[in-house]
Amino acid sequence: MPGGAVPLHATTDVNRIEAPVTVKAYLMCAFAAFGGIFFGYDSGYINGVTGSAVFIHSIEGDGVDSLTSSHNSLIVSILSAGTFFGALIAGDLAEWYGRRPVIIAGCFVYMIGVILQAAHSSGLGLIVSGRLIAGFGVGFVSAIIILYMSEISPRKVRGALVSGYQFCITIGLLLASCVDYATESRNDTGSYRIPICIQFAWGIILATGLFLLPESPRYLVKKGQLDRARNVLSRLRGQPPESEYIETEIAEILANHEFEKNLIPDSGYWGSWYQCFTGGLRTSNSNLRKTILGTSLQMMQQWTGVNFIFYYSTPFLQSTGAISNSFLMSLIFTIINVVSTPISFWTMEHVGRRPVLIWGAAGMFFCQIIVGAVGDTVGFNKTHVDSAGNTIANNISAVNAQVAFIAIYIFFFASTWGPAAWVCIGEIFPIQIRSRGVALSTASNWLWNTIIAVITPYMVDSDRGNLRSNVFWVWGGLCGCCWLYAYLLVPETKGLSLEQVDQMMAETTPRTSSKWRPTKTFAAEMGMAGDHKLVHDEEHKEMA
Repeated sequence: MPGGAVPLHATTDVNRIEAPVTVKAYLMCAFAAFGGIFFGYDSGYINGVTGSAVFIHSIEGDGVDSLTSSHNSLIVSILSAGTFFGALIAGDLAEWYGRRPVIIAGCFVYMIGVILQAAHSSGLGLIVSGRLIAGFGVGFVSAIIILYMSEISPRKVRGALVSGYQFCITIGLLLASCVDYATESRNDTGSYRIPICIQFAWGIILATGLFLLPESPRYLVKKGQLDRARNVLSRLRGQPPESEYIETEIAEILANHEFEKNLIPDSGYWGSWYQCFTGGLRTSNSNLRKTILGTSLQMMQQWTGVNFIFYYSTPFLQSTGAISNSFLMSLIFTIINVVSTPISFWTMEHVGRRPVLIWGAAGMFFCQIIVGAVGDTVGFNKTHVDSAGNTIANNISAVNAQVAFIAIYIFFFASTWGPAAWVCIGEIFPIQIRSRGVALSTASNWLWNTIIAVITPYMVDSDRGNLRSNVFWVWGGLCGCCWLYAYLLVPETKGLSLEQVDQMMAETTPRTSSKWRPTKTFAAEMGMAGDHKLVHDEEHKEMA
């Protein structure tokens, strides 16, 4: 009906605002999680490359056995610096051009960075600039893929699907460890170029897949493209466009958008950024509170210290003299990371986000404290030099116990804070500021990722801080902060639509949020329940 109106049936039943989940719909939403492989592989492969003798000689010159602390810190952390700025830029681009085009663009930026890294032969120029540019691409993908998945996923399995993003991060880390392990004994440039060049595959696969997937229906509603939103939602839910389920979900999204527009009016470019910081700290659902929650949640995820294991475990374990094959041990840690993450697919939807974060922080805290205590008394910190000049641990059994508790710590992280932090930031922001809120939260993750990557070599290198096992006291203390943070500040969002999350945060506190249940739909609140005329695209734009 060009130029007219599309009839739409809204509902007052809070349990009928979304279609049942179909296998096709599930798989379409799940494919987007593949973007996590970018994050994981790019974070993981550098751990082995910086331990490659050929790569070390290409940076430091012949006769040098390891990278200097400053060079190691720069090479590892520059990717995170690029992702920080990439994530911030992506928030704007996703608002202007849509979620899907920005993710595809990120794939191509990423591949340009890979080309520069692969061309490295000596010095820092190409490897650093290549990782910086690749970082921009990873920033685009990591920020917007969470936003995209949260907006297209059915509420009943949204936690599990977004947890799939973290699972793909762990798969990326595992693939990186496998490739590093397979190339560590090479005596040519293939020892670092093969791990670098494999990254092309991830960019090609994700970009090709996203060409075939639809745009976010919530973005289309926000832009007034209501017919397209209906057709896209029909594909995502596996229902015909005229289905009552599609009509009621579109009506609910539209009603929430109109409700949010009344609270957060469109105010131009700078005004839209300013809106992320409006409201008071004492107002439970203020935009400021949500932005602080999203950015601090990602900060806390980095404070757990997990990237110390995946960035620096190879040189750190080598320095103890107690591990005969540190590359293999690093690979084992990564496998534990992979097999533990799918547990969250069940716990996110049956236990909830908040309990998972609280208990995960407690488990990590105890593991880190035990590793630090054993290391200080009989473990990593107690070594001697043998007749051949090698550093050997005094008590190998104690070191093995430390390694075991590091593995248990990884289990707790992978099944709790790893996925839950990503799930939560995709759910807590209203549609008016969602793209920029998720971008700020993701940028926070990468900012702290960068800070930790920069300072860690100075904390543990023998010619610097030489903390050795004492570094686990630091991570343990920070995991204790994560527990307190989750208990006091993180609300429960399990089983709610994105529109209902905002309503819940307005009516309850984090500690009582798990008991909250919706009592009315946004369509009912906005007077749209029953048969409602949905304004057609062109007419809607004129009215807007």
